[in-house]
Amino acid sequence: MFRSVALFALALAVTPAAAQEFDSREIMGFGPFFRSGPSANPVPRETVMYTGNYAPGTIVVNTAERRLYLVQANGTALRYGIGVGRDGFRWSGTHRITAKKEWPSWTPPAQMLRRRPDLPRHMAGGEDNPLGARAMYLGSTLYRIHGSNEPETIGQAVSSGCFRMTNDDVKDLYDRVGVGTVVVVKN
Repeated sequence: MFRSVALFALALAVTPAAAQEFDSREIMGFGPFFRSGPSANPVPRETVMYTGNYAPGTIVVNTAERRLYLVQANGTALRYGIGVGRDGFRWSGTHRITAKKEWPSWTPPAQMLRRRPDLPRHMAGGEDNPLGARAMYLGSTLYRIHGSNEPETIGQAVSSGCFRMTNDDVKDLYDRVGVGTVVVVKN
């Protein structure tokens, strides 16, 4: 008992700089006590219970929660963290995935170029491209579900209406869905 209390008190007294030294240590068999550095995914993917009137395979985007759900057959869904449109750029509706691309190129739409004339007119696909590793195009809209080279924006409202995912998550979703998949966007 005394040892547990002493270790707990020591842990509370550790400064952030000193915490780096504990990074990989295990304290009392409970796993790593401190973790350093940013997570590759600030909002981890997980399987959750899910109720709703959506067919398995449907994607449901909940912009208020900043989560994307891939409905499963057994009353569950895969839940992914997403970045959503900032104020004035959120939307709702139902579309289908009309195209899928790996390491897509990016051409900012005219509306975006009017707001941000500093943007490149075209960018080849690759690690520096803001669409990330994969993109799924939504109907005839300008919007996509896509990866991001800024994983720290997942869980935030920062886009011009697209839905951002970490590159790992967008690759996972991309492999699970096909062209024609229904995407329901709710605010």
